[in-house]
Amino acid sequence: MNKYLIALPMFAALLLAAGTAQAQTEVAKYAGEFMATGFGSRALGMGGAHSAMASDVTAAYWNPAGLMRMDYPEIGLMHEQRFGGLLSFNYGGVAWPFGSRSTVALSVTRLGVDDIPDTRGALIDLNGNGQLDEGERLDPSKVTMFSTADWVAYGTFAFRSSKELTLGVNLKFIHRAHHIESATGVGFDIGAQYRATDDLFFGATVQDVTTTLMAWSTGRNELVSPTLKLGAAYQLALLGGTITPAVDFDVMFENRRFASTFNVGAVSVNPRAGLEYRFKDIFALRGGYSDTQDLTFGAGIHLPKLYLDYAFGQNDLFSDFKDASHRISLRLVLEEKHFARTE
Repeated sequence: MNKYLIALPMFAALLLAAGTAQAQTEVAKYAGEFMATGFGSRALGMGGAHSAMASDVTAAYWNPAGLMRMDYPEIGLMHEQRFGGLLSFNYGGVAWPFGSRSTVALSVTRLGVDDIPDTRGALIDLNGNGQLDEGERLDPSKVTMFSTADWVAYGTFAFRSSKELTLGVNLKFIHRAHHIESATGVGFDIGAQYRATDDLFFGATVQDVTTTLMAWSTGRNELVSPTLKLGAAYQLALLGGTITPAVDFDVMFENRRFASTFNVGAVSVNPRAGLEYRFKDIFALRGGYSDTQDLTFGAGIHLPKLYLDYAFGQNDLFSDFKDASHRISLRLVLEEKHFARTE
């Protein structure tokens, strides 16, 4: 049955691609950058080194196979402010385990800038040259406001292949609304997690595995190249709690010669590293090194059925604390016997 669940959305994507085949289509570098941040303050506090560690509702992004490590349904929310509140990112998701062999999830993200003034129709043009000259001004009553936003919806299905190996797939729908122009798209991610021992995990995710298509209202089609994420994580009992170091490598194929840590021809590699200390599942401290070569920090507290997490990331373009990225997450676990995953 699993193969049919995966094949049906792929068939739908092929129909969309066929409908836009006549438009100008090209592989666009950085076309998928708006999807690159990910969601979940736990992962982001560890620099995004999470393909092997993903084990909750936010695994839908980092590694869809990680949803099989959930024992109860979960609801996740995150809000992020960047650049002093200029740009905001919001996420909401729900994941539900079914029996011992499968989990489904739905996640929605919005990355946007709101309340942008549109002054194009507000110019008081006395000489008729279409420009704001000396003595001319804008009519405030004619200034309108608009928003620009990138929406992504992830439908996720994860299943157990064996005791050690779990697999997962995302079908994602994209809508980009940039006031004058807009784009729609569809893509796929696949992931796998392997539990080598009780404490050692390996993860692999291929995002945009079939090359995600985005069709713009201008008639231009952009293709987002695949990104391969490889990672490992190991749990250590230490200092009265658990310490988990993790490392990931993002392998891209966009010829990023300068915006990468290492590159060989068109292939670029960006490492991520993270460390988490968790004390008896009561609180956690985190640090990391992201793919953009920035340090990240985070903390979390566990209340009954509720996890609260915070992550901090500094952007090199800004030096002030207020201009950094602040991420706050909430994760509600429906930890009741009648909701528990059945064997």
